[in-house]
Amino acid sequence: MRYVTTAYLSDLVRRNLSKIPHDIDLVVGVPRSGMLPASMIALALNKRLADINSFVEGKVFDAGVRGSIQQWGDIRKVLIVDDSINTGMAMNKAKKQVSMLSADYDIIYMAIIASSAGTKQVDIFLEIIDDVRVFEWNLFHHYMMENACLDIDGVLNEDPIVDDDGPIYMDFLKNAKPLHLPTVEVNTLISCRLEKYRPQTEQWLKENGVRYKNLVLLNMPDKRTRIEWGKHGEYKAEYFNRSNCSLFIESSLNQAGIIAKKSWKPVICLETNELVKSKPRVIKLFVKKRFPALFYFLKKHFKKHE
Repeated sequence: MRYVTTAYLSDLVRRNLSKIPHDIDLVVGVPRSGMLPASMIALALNKRLADINSFVEGKVFDAGVRGSIQQWGDIRKVLIVDDSINTGMAMNKAKKQVSMLSADYDIIYMAIIASSAGTKQVDIFLEIIDDVRVFEWNLFHHYMMENACLDIDGVLNEDPIVDDDGPIYMDFLKNAKPLHLPTVEVNTLISCRLEKYRPQTEQWLKENGVRYKNLVLLNMPDKRTRIEWGKHGEYKAEYFNRSNCSLFIESSLNQAGIIAKKSWKPVICLETNELVKSKPRVIKLFVKKRFPALFYFLKKHFKKHE
């Protein structure tokens, strides 16, 4: 699995500006995700920007105060951009939308990230990823949520400033400010919140439109017992390992490391915005001792793709 952050996307565009024709007159993004790299490219090259529908209707976004660029009548060379291409469904739809304009413009098609098969359907791509791809900018709106476990505090909502296991915490449960609200149904929400706070948790989730199949809370009498027990990451890892879920989204880096290590499944940590993977030390040492050439080849390979 590859987790692609917005920061990585931005850096990928910046490092590969030489691959993009600088004589383009207009950058067109394929909504919605394609508008993100399209905006980056338009800003970097100081070009006008539009989405597919606006382009077809003959409209472009105002260029702002960075100087007069081109008027609509001066536009001839157009770059149509999407964030990624896999099967090509979205790009083929975009091509169909602008097909009536192909005689009037020199149109170039581009995807920032492409599968090997997808490279054949665009003129420009910046990186090939054939592994499962997870993008930061649509993480909580992707069908993958149907097969994911999510932490609650620090993921769906802000972390509590004070947990007095009493009235202050109760107010937090009712009025916690949202962070990331999934727009698709989540397989499992799992938290170290106590089971006695299930009614307040369910109410908050309902009020904020969060849909889920399972809500797993910690069955302990009070905060003190939970702190003395202290196995928060292990508790989440055990459930994740037994489940059919293939991804865990966790707020704490420490817990993310434990979950990944014990489940051998990928964990996205929002504290550092990275994908945390297990690194089974015993297997690594065995391969290094018995098959040193293979070990250093794999080490070089994985370092290259980190």
